[in-house]
Amino acid sequence: MKSSKSTELIKIDEQTSKLPVKFNSKEINNALKLVDKDLYLQNREDVKKFLPDILGRVLARIWIDTNFKENFKSNPESVLSENGVFLPDDMILEFQKPNSDRPKIIVYEKKADSKFKVRVVQLQLVMIAGR
Repeated sequence: MKSSKSTELIKIDEQTSKLPVKFNSKEINNALKLVDKDLYLQNREDVKKFLPDILGRVLARIWIDTNFKENFKSNPESVLSENGVFLPDDMILEFQKPNSDRPKIIVYEKKADSKFKVRVVQLQLVMIAGR
């Protein structure tokens, strides 16, 4: 008698499965885009609203694309603008721990008349496996 308990993480119906998926390079290029169209962030609220998702894509791309990682490491603001994301003038981007398994991107706001900077957004690549 066959046990009805399954230990599969994802149940796949082998009769209707379309695996393996065929590779389509156009879909890959679209998947690596940071934004669909140019995005001009105007203020702190825009940065807090839109940038976490975009920087999440940046961290994912850094994980798989070494050229992108090296470019981002040397000039993160330039890489964002080349990919259609434009930050307000009072925002500073820092890429920390670029050579570790857990790189971190922090966005600070620095007013022109101040010596201090205030953290607005922080993202870090963290790998979690569970069962």
